[in-house]
Amino acid sequence: MSSAQQSPEGKAFLPLAIAILTVSDSRKPETDKSGDKVAELASHAGHQIAARQIIADDAETLRAQMRDWIADPAIDVIIATGGTGVTGRDVTPEALAPLISKPIPGFGELFRMLSFQEIGTSTIQSRAEAAICDGTIVFLLPGSTGGVRLGMEAIIIPQLDIRHAPCNLSELLPRIRYEH
Repeated sequence: MSSAQQSPEGKAFLPLAIAILTVSDSRKPETDKSGDKVAELASHAGHQIAARQIIADDAETLRAQMRDWIADPAIDVIIATGGTGVTGRDVTPEALAPLISKPIPGFGELFRMLSFQEIGTSTIQSRAEAAICDGTIVFLLPGSTGGVRLGMEAIIIPQLDIRHAPCNLSELLPRIRYEH
């Protein structure tokens, strides 16, 4: 896609600046397949990768990184992968919780519904979620490449495309930012 592509309604594609946060105690840049998948799908959709980090499963460190990106006016969206399970080391939702201005519960509900079609009841172990944090859209995805693919292709990419009808988060971003 290019910024010149337009929807039938005449809206031109609007590339967004995306920060990618991989949450893992073991991944390195050369083994970060889930972060790579987020970057590949976001870039292919026409968005810009503004930042990328791998951080261990530590709530305070994760929160500090998210807080920095939320405060950065050059970042529109944060997509985190990993740390959304139910074990003691899975702390990504807890790290995000104090930063949330407005939750987007429909994201997690829809993600788990779609995930159920692929992995059955194992989807209950996912705490994937999304929120508005002081004018920045934040998505938390599982650490698996399958979970990343599903969340990105089925939900995030369409919602970050201003041409997606009947509505999308991209077109709301200026209002979201103004209100915060």
